Amino acid sequence: MGEQKKLAGRPALKEGKRSKKIDVRFTEDEYKLVLELEKQLGIGKAELVRLRVLQDGNKTVVNARELVAKLDLIGAELARAGNNINQLARYGNVMQLKEVLEPQVIIRFNELLDQYIGTQQALEIAIRKIIRMMGR
Repeated sequence: MGEQKKLAGRPALKEGKRSKKIDVRFTEDEYKLVLELEKQLGIGKAELVRLRVLQDGNKTVVNARELVAKLDLIGAELARAGNNINQLARYGNVMQLKEVLEPQVIIRFNELLDQYIGTQQALEIAIRKIIRMMGR
């Protein structure tokens, strides 16, 4: 009969072969955290540890749930601040119609509004950077 070929499996790596091993022990709580991160991020434990230890610049580990929760809080705070600005502007218009609005109040309002807009723009830039990093 014919010669039977033995399956070779995956070809051996010539470069970049991971031949060194580090054993790490975790407390029960630490291990639960590793398992939770593994589930949230969709990567294996070894890759998670590699990313955390080596700080690979192209791969950033982000706790997505925590990030979304904080962004949600920031969005709510910005909405409240925007609502307050609108209320102050309406009140300022009423006071101006009654001719009792002092110029210092207008100047201070404009300064604070400029500061709010600057903060909002900085936040938008930071969020765009996070989105770009997560897309890598």
